[in-house]
Amino acid sequence: MLIWCEAAWLPDGIAREVLIEFDSTITRIAVDVVAPPGVPRRAGLTIPGLANVHSHAFHRALRGRTHAERGSFWTWRELMYKVAARLDPDSYFQLARATYAEMALAGITSVGEFHYLHRAPGGVAYRDPNAMAEALIAAAAEAGIRITLLDTLYLTASVDGEPLAGPQLRFSDGSLDAWSARHDLLPRFAANGGLGARNDHALLQNVAGDVGGDQDRRNSSRGGPQHLRVGAALHSVRAVPAELMRPFAERTAGQPVHVHLSEQRAENEACLVVHGCTPTELLDRHGVLSPQLTAVHATHLTPADIKLLSSGYACFCPTTERDLGDGIGPAGALAEAGVRLNLGSDSHAVIDLLEEARALELHERLATERRGHFAAADLLAAATVTGHAALGWDDAGHLAVGQRADLVTLSLESPRTAGIDPEGVLFAASAADITHVVADGREIVADGRHATVDVPRELREAITCLF
Repeated sequence: MLIWCEAAWLPDGIAREVLIEFDSTITRIAVDVVAPPGVPRRAGLTIPGLANVHSHAFHRALRGRTHAERGSFWTWRELMYKVAARLDPDSYFQLARATYAEMALAGITSVGEFHYLHRAPGGVAYRDPNAMAEALIAAAAEAGIRITLLDTLYLTASVDGEPLAGPQLRFSDGSLDAWSARHDLLPRFAANGGLGARNDHALLQNVAGDVGGDQDRRNSSRGGPQHLRVGAALHSVRAVPAELMRPFAERTAGQPVHVHLSEQRAENEACLVVHGCTPTELLDRHGVLSPQLTAVHATHLTPADIKLLSSGYACFCPTTERDLGDGIGPAGALAEAGVRLNLGSDSHAVIDLLEEARALELHERLATERRGHFAAADLLAAATVTGHAALGWDDAGHLAVGQRADLVTLSLESPRTAGIDPEGVLFAASAADITHVVADGREIVADGRHATVDVPRELREAITCLF
């Protein structure tokens, strides 16, 4: 396929009149080319596909519902538990499909799903122990985006080992060994793009048996392009006992590994009381820190913490962090130390990676009371190539030959972008300005509409049934 772009953000900067040839990967790029007859034209600026490094898909149901009596973290958490208690594999698939399709509309071509909703209510295992995970995998396939499933270990409710209770029982496999056994059963795509030995494995089953309904359709949807990576997550220092951290790190070596880290001051204070060190120092003591580790939030860090994290990634989720009142993380100091920054939408209070990207700079301005911390190219890298790499997609994030054909086109004629310098698009545009999205060579958004999903209708239907 060929498309002609009015402008495109290539690795060495913005070029004009760019012809891009691709199948699932980019095969040729030519600049200063007059638009050939019959070749689709893309007005505006085309950039690489965006990477949403940190997502909890079921949190999308909370948007706009957690602010009663001004809202607090606790009102947010109680509603989150309420939603978690009501989801089953079918309703999870419907909500995740609509949420991932909303991400597609926002130019996101890869998502890191920090998945811990493993079991049925009461902590009962599904007949298929990965029924909820497979709902997410199928949902991403139907929305047209790639997914890195960050399968999460979650065993305790506090740093001092308080047991899980109520809706939290759904989050836990009960032990590290049980988590490992289920994790090893997760479907992994074969090199030819189809499923491996588990190709005939039933996709979605509940405690009593098959969910039915759309199961066959969802199962067949996974026989197409290879859209899955399997990673792992250590939920947080409050959710995994310290003595299990090193065995977890050893069992997940070579996978993308993510962890919620120092999101709130209370987490640091509890860790100091119980372990005599910060959460980052605790992870270091037990061999969890590595160049493949992504520290999510990384908000309340000491200078020593920042130094310890210097070889890895840090994922900032500014719209969620300000929605929850978590604070502003030290993005500038982390970047100066060599940490590779990327971005996520986390609770999906907003799904707009352009907003997350500019917030990286704007929050740093608020914290330091000065401007000019990150160049536009730095923000683009955080939203694209660095994010994809943190999710295990090392061949995505650049408009270059050999890279995955992920192309996102933004209008430069909207009320937000008209008259701007194209390089300022990250400080001016929003997800509403995205007109076309190609992921792995397939157009999933055209003229601002998803190719297969009626996103507003499906979000409305998936969410209202939970309340």
